[in-house]
Amino acid sequence: MAEQLVIDHVGHRGDGISLVDGQAVYVPYTLGGETVEVEPVAGHPDRRYLSRIAHASAERIAPFCSYFGACGGCAIQHWQMESYRAWKRQIVVDTLAQAGIACGVDELVDAHGAGRRRVTVHARRGADGELRTGFAAANSHEIVAIRDCPILDPALHGALDAARALAEALKPAGKPLDIQITAADNGLDIDVRGSGPLTSAAIATLSGIAREHGLARLTRHGELVLMRTPPVIGIGAVRLALPPGSFLQATIAGEETLAARVIERCKRAKHIADLFCGVGPFALRLAAAARVTAFDNDAGAVAALQKAAASASGLKPVKAETRDLFHRPLMPQELRDYDAVVFDPPRQGAQAQVRQLAASKIPIVVAVSCSVATFARDARILIDGGYKIENVTPVDQFRHTPHVELVARFKR
Repeated sequence: MAEQLVIDHVGHRGDGISLVDGQAVYVPYTLGGETVEVEPVAGHPDRRYLSRIAHASAERIAPFCSYFGACGGCAIQHWQMESYRAWKRQIVVDTLAQAGIACGVDELVDAHGAGRRRVTVHARRGADGELRTGFAAANSHEIVAIRDCPILDPALHGALDAARALAEALKPAGKPLDIQITAADNGLDIDVRGSGPLTSAAIATLSGIAREHGLARLTRHGELVLMRTPPVIGIGAVRLALPPGSFLQATIAGEETLAARVIERCKRAKHIADLFCGVGPFALRLAAAARVTAFDNDAGAVAALQKAAASASGLKPVKAETRDLFHRPLMPQELRDYDAVVFDPPRQGAQAQVRQLAASKIPIVVAVSCSVATFARDARILIDGGYKIENVTPVDQFRHTPHVELVARFKR
């Protein structure tokens, strides 16, 4: 049965929130001040489906993607940009305030650039037996078949066609396929996961698809199926050969924006530790002016970083080491030789490592984060350990979603 609600404001996850008898009720794709008609969501008493907008906000705009509202990739395309940007910055302000952290928060820096350069496409058979290739529906494991996505970098042109061809060849039954696609500088790099072992016939078929779609490389769970040319990206002035399935910042503009702010905050350091370094988007740029020792638990990324540094000219010495910083963080005595530390952990943050940083005498710590909540937790540990936090810079490379990146410097 339909009910009518008035939306109070947009919450931190992008849903409109209506206050009903003092309790929050969440309605996706709505804005503050709107009157909407909604339907119940089975099993979720605090959520509603939007069925009709009875009174629209003056800030509402038309979404630019025909899949918006079905595909779960974007939470907000229906809000004018100025208000959206203010909301996203306010997420940072509110989360830090809740953690008792007093600091300035800069204006949101847009880093969408040309769009996403990496994407994971899912393929699954629906209850009707039809194979769908695309993205997960909002709050569901169902797959929305996608023909094109306007937030992707043009360098991913042809990626969805290639994913469909691979899915049709592999014919997934129960378990879905995850097809991770990265736009390297010299072509598409695809890693397929969930297919199970491949027969010789399947490998031959996939190799033909890779050639037909001009893929630079095709791997399955990191194992090579076909490589026409090693996928390469530029990091500053350095050329790096990508390991299969590599993590990269979502957009080129995002990587460059974050790196520029990390470099500026480390500008007088002579020896820097780069923790959770990945393939070296910070380390390889910082090495233009300082010695760098980089650490990550991904052995493939560490090897690629070390090889790229060794083949580059004009860099200070770079050393890269495989180390699980969640279970074996650098201890204060190991940190004595550095005058700055940079850390950029996954979404779960770096609690174990941050506790050791808080006990160290490192004068400068630069934090990069993709989660405001775990950043606030880690920042609290550093502050309680004697560090002072400077302004936090929020960076928006995941435009149209609630996700926001952060960069901040802590000083003793």
